[in-house]
Amino acid sequence: MTVSQVWFVTGASSGFGRAMVEYVLEKGDIAIATLRKPQALDDLKAKYPASRLLILGLDVTRPSDITNAFAKARETFGRIDVVFNNAGYAVVGEIEGTPEETARTLFDVVFWGADRISREAVKFFREVNKPGVGGRLLNNSSVVGLNAFPGIGYYSAAKFALEGISQALSEELDPAWNIKISLIEPGTFITPGVSQNLVTVPAHTAYSNPELKANNIRALLEGAAAIGGDPNKAVARFYELAHSPQPPLRFTIGKDAIGAVREQVKRVVADLDQYESWSEGLEFSATE
Repeated sequence: MTVSQVWFVTGASSGFGRAMVEYVLEKGDIAIATLRKPQALDDLKAKYPASRLLILGLDVTRPSDITNAFAKARETFGRIDVVFNNAGYAVVGEIEGTPEETARTLFDVVFWGADRISREAVKFFREVNKPGVGGRLLNNSSVVGLNAFPGIGYYSAAKFALEGISQALSEELDPAWNIKISLIEPGTFITPGVSQNLVTVPAHTAYSNPELKANNIRALLEGAAAIGGDPNKAVARFYELAHSPQPPLRFTIGKDAIGAVREQVKRVVADLDQYESWSEGLEFSATE
């Protein structure tokens, strides 16, 4: 008999978070769905018993919310097998036109919020789960964490930071703990619900040229229709990733994302090749 897994999901109100919770439940597993407004999941609460679905209020900018949510998970189910670290939003606007306060608030959610969840997840996997059982931490990043997009510069920067902290953390862990970390780097998977949650900064007057890439990104993200891939299909791949014996650190998903990463790698390699010789002769000389 297969034992149901316990999933802890942040940002469960819409998009990937909501889709992940629904998929986990459909697969017969247990979901701990966390979000700022728990009433958004009243329909799922009516559909599933408390033994399968625990809905908790959680704001990732509040450390006490995080510790309380993990404590409630321990009290209710005694373990967590997978943490889907997903809470976040995007700010659309040119870097010059984005107020610092707006950017800092974004970082508090997208980077620091994800970092807080990551640290609590690792602690839980190591100290609460049985020795050697470990757990899986899926940090939902973005293709822009590897290839920054104009028009969402601060969001890109926050995802770059998440990529760095996740890689460093993964290399700090003792292999005996059996904790696996994967960065999920989706391309374009936007639903109407997600696009309505964007924070949009008024366009900077100096960037009025309609041919600028930032304006194309703005028009794309502010559109009302669902575009790109289907989050409901993508989460099935995330689920498979969580069950992989040796998951990759980086899991890029979506044809557009794969293309963008390949282009970024190509640019980096080209720059390395062009300027590699500039590193010659920089060593201390024998007389120094």
